[in-house]
Amino acid sequence: MTIVEAAGLGLRTRRGWVYRDVDLTAERGELHAVTGPPGSGRTSLLLALAGRFPHSHGELRRRGPAALGQVAGVHEPDPTLTVAEHLTERLLLLGPVPRRRRQLVPVAAVRARRAYRRDAYAAAVAGAGFTDAPLDPDRYGRDLTPVERQVLGLVLASLAGPSLIVADDVDAGADRPERQWIWAALERLAGQGYAVIASARAVEEGTAATVHRIGDPALPTPALTAVEVPA
Repeated sequence: MTIVEAAGLGLRTRRGWVYRDVDLTAERGELHAVTGPPGSGRTSLLLALAGRFPHSHGELRRRGPAALGQVAGVHEPDPTLTVAEHLTERLLLLGPVPRRRRQLVPVAAVRARRAYRRDAYAAAVAGAGFTDAPLDPDRYGRDLTPVERQVLGLVLASLAGPSLIVADDVDAGADRPERQWIWAALERLAGQGYAVIASARAVEEGTAATVHRIGDPALPTPALTAVEVPA
């Protein structure tokens, strides 16, 4: 099932093109990566695909709701809340999945939202498939490392049971083992039935993703298995 489809998507402002000529079709269960150097428009493109930012050219169609993971300056952890408090708060705000939507929401998200009163942290992390996550439930948002912020953002995004999850700069501030872990986690998340689109300067070799390079003439470059692309 196609979740998001962009054809010739672009954003042009008075200062020029932010990004342009993007063709991207993401199906349920697929992982896509948008790569490019800083300033190439990756964040603006991700937000547009999620319906959180305008575009000026091309066509965009999306099926079902989208959720944001970590997007610096746009969607970030509350510095005064612990990881566990973030999860408890989100589950309380979401409430149980309405019966009429249960067939449209991944089973893991339904189970997490049913179990929040017993153990919000364990239920949410297990629901996202991140039981090996480098995340301390008692750690405050202000103290999280870049990778921990990404993990928390992805777990929170999964709780709503969206069709599409987007996350920005997933390799920022991460060493190689951390980058390998986060890309493997993104693959697992897609394997649960979400369409996942993440931006990065490059993709870890061997990641099962379709890569779209923006910010240079090779736009986009699809591949069945991603290879690391020079920044």
